Amino acid sequence: MCAVSADTPLAPLRLNKNEERRIRAGHLWVFSNEVDNKATPLKQFEAGQQVQLLTHNGKSLGNGYVNPNSLICARLVSRDPNHVLDRSLLVHRLNVALSLREQLFEEPFYRLAYAESDQLPGLVIDRYADLCVVQCTTAGMEAVKDQVIEALEKVIRPAGILVRADSSIRQLEGLDSYQQVIGSVPEEVSVKEHGLSFSVSPRQGQKTGWFYDQRMNRARLRNYVQGKRVLDVFSYAGAWGLQAAAAGAGEVLCVDASSAAIDRIHVNAQANGLADRVASVEGDAFEVLRQLRVNQEKFDVVVLDPPAFIKRKKDTRAGEQAYHRLNQLAMQVLKKDGILVSASCSHHLAESRLQTILLQSSRHLDRSLQILERGHQAPDHPLHPAIAETAYLKALFCRVLPS
Repeated sequence: MCAVSADTPLAPLRLNKNEERRIRAGHLWVFSNEVDNKATPLKQFEAGQQVQLLTHNGKSLGNGYVNPNSLICARLVSRDPNHVLDRSLLVHRLNVALSLREQLFEEPFYRLAYAESDQLPGLVIDRYADLCVVQCTTAGMEAVKDQVIEALEKVIRPAGILVRADSSIRQLEGLDSYQQVIGSVPEEVSVKEHGLSFSVSPRQGQKTGWFYDQRMNRARLRNYVQGKRVLDVFSYAGAWGLQAAAAGAGEVLCVDASSAAIDRIHVNAQANGLADRVASVEGDAFEVLRQLRVNQEKFDVVVLDPPAFIKRKKDTRAGEQAYHRLNQLAMQVLKKDGILVSASCSHHLAESRLQTILLQSSRHLDRSLQILERGHQAPDHPLHPAIAETAYLKALFCRVLPS
């Protein structure tokens, strides 16, 4: 799709009567049933085409882009009708995003752009010092991918850019999966967090290779582990477990189903001088927990950081059952006065519901529960107050006691 000029009028996308209220209140999404299909039929637009969003009576709401094949058929990019999604606007938005991250973090390891929350709908960028990993998850952002790269090169000047266009979200937009390398992109990069260094793979790793969203919660963990025996379940690269070991845990056991993840845990433990206190078990988390219970193993601290069990609303029942089973198993291997850190990245599981699941799990085992801290995603994943979907991560730090 050709680049759009700020001097070229955009095709109008008109809403039904009163459907502009949510947009005026701060939201950025338009759903297909909100469009006046008689005045501006969705089928006349190309996926990713930029449009001017209009109220039913023709007043401008700003500019955005459209995908007639998606339930979220349009996303607002700017409330100023003079600003289109081009290199200039991308440079400005990335500079604004960068100023926050540089204020928050001493070293260049963070999520640089978090989609709608940074006024860049459909764009996620993670930074690993001189490498940036880019994800364009919508047809509109994919259409300006070249301008995204140009803007990133101007703002950050990275040695390399990896475009990871392999997110499952792209399927909802009708987009293909691929990877693209620009400049120097190594197989392994080093991430620095709270004084430790972690080797990860931006090309092969989960998401973009690292989970920056849990960094503040991993820092909180350090207050609970001095001299303790710690179990880190769904360990991935060992982020939680190695932070526990560095904070003085006497013994850490990391659990992951991936042999590659297990290998990486030990590489990272060795690199940080923690190998003597970090062990691992390869296997399904539920099965490993059951076996630990059978073996009467007990831990002072258990960390649960699973993948999303509820990716869609229709998965809610099965997902909640999985959270129940997982947390109950974890409590069964906790000592009488133990700490459970239970996290969920499922947007469709509210924090209040996770709290209820933890309470029910503890009562089923005739134990009492205290919630000590509530953790959320790190500030390089800011929340958009009008878009609930931007708030997805929760982590409850709990004390589990005898009844």
